[in-house]
Amino acid sequence: MDPLDIIDNMDKIMPVFQPIISAVKHDVIGYELLGRYIEPGGTKSLGEFFNDPEVPDEYKTEVDQRLLEMALDQLLAQNSDCLLFINRNARQLMAGDGEDFLKTLLEYRKRGFPLERIVLEITEHDFNDDFDTLNHLLLYFKTYGIQIAVDHVGAKSSNIDRIRQLRPHILKIDMSISRHHQPDAFQDIIHSLSMLAHRIGARLLYEYIEDNHQLYFAWKHGGHYYQGYYLAHPDPTLLTTDSLSIHVGDKVKEFVHREKAMVGERLAYTARSEEKLKRLMGKWQSPDFADLFIQEVLPHFKAESFRIYICNGDGEQVSSNFRKTAGIWQSEPQQIGSHWAFRPYFLENMMLMKASHKGRLSDIYADIETGEMIRTFSYPLSDECFLFIDLSYEFISENDYLLFQ
Repeated sequence: MDPLDIIDNMDKIMPVFQPIISAVKHDVIGYELLGRYIEPGGTKSLGEFFNDPEVPDEYKTEVDQRLLEMALDQLLAQNSDCLLFINRNARQLMAGDGEDFLKTLLEYRKRGFPLERIVLEITEHDFNDDFDTLNHLLLYFKTYGIQIAVDHVGAKSSNIDRIRQLRPHILKIDMSISRHHQPDAFQDIIHSLSMLAHRIGARLLYEYIEDNHQLYFAWKHGGHYYQGYYLAHPDPTLLTTDSLSIHVGDKVKEFVHREKAMVGERLAYTARSEEKLKRLMGKWQSPDFADLFIQEVLPHFKAESFRIYICNGDGEQVSSNFRKTAGIWQSEPQQIGSHWAFRPYFLENMMLMKASHKGRLSDIYADIETGEMIRTFSYPLSDECFLFIDLSYEFISENDYLLFQ
């Protein structure tokens, strides 16, 4: 694609709009503005033009400006109240202090398009440039009500501090990066980004959703907005909710049903485990006889557990570890006296068990010793002693309701 051909034929460029769907109402709440070039027999994406480092910035700015004006004209003509997501290169914005961009938006505000409906997308890669200047410029835009989104977030974990400093309104998570990571590693990335979003008050937008599994992942992991070919391709018209490739509301009903079923099965497993232990409580005496009590427990959890131990209310282990290796339980008395209160949620879970007098099934997590994903079922033996039963990955993987959070 010759850049000069595009500049000399500005009448052949056109905006297209990819819908963005709300997780709250399951309807179209906005569109990402993209560009196309009209050729004989069809159109071609302008992505190559914008991503080519050899194309002068002034060319890109001119095309960006034309696409923005055409898009705003179309939204106004159709009386749309949706958000408009606009991609901008940080270097181009900073070159002119964003004045041309802001001037255009202010002109359209006079015509009835509120700036609060503009979402300016800045790619995380742009943080490599003069971040302080960029941050000040975006803060300036915010004073006009313009929302800020960080695109392709998660590609560089080193930018977490800069994202926190910028405090964008939206974090756009590129679902395509999941193909380059192991599932567990990708979930760790998403967990970190979800925590970051919670702390800075940002919403998560999952983009490049291409199948039902990715939509389910986005729904399950706090996605406020969804975008991708699975929902709708970019289109010259402003597609409505009824024009989407799928009915998001119906899909979410399926997800809710699936999730409720798995939660129900986890609760049922917890109840079954509690009943087993209640029947054994007559054999519990005191921490001095902790190992003897675990020997009574072992036959009842031989199918699912690989490690069992008892701690007191301060997190100090008062029993040996009982570990199953090749189907044989072995005692590890050297673990008596180990302290585990430093572990996340350890003391909180013990206090909750003490208050409720009920067992608890942990979230899935990576075991420090084996590196495998496990869960722990814990149960209060008294106000000061608590039983911990670690469930093996083999057992978890055979039961979907335990495998997924």
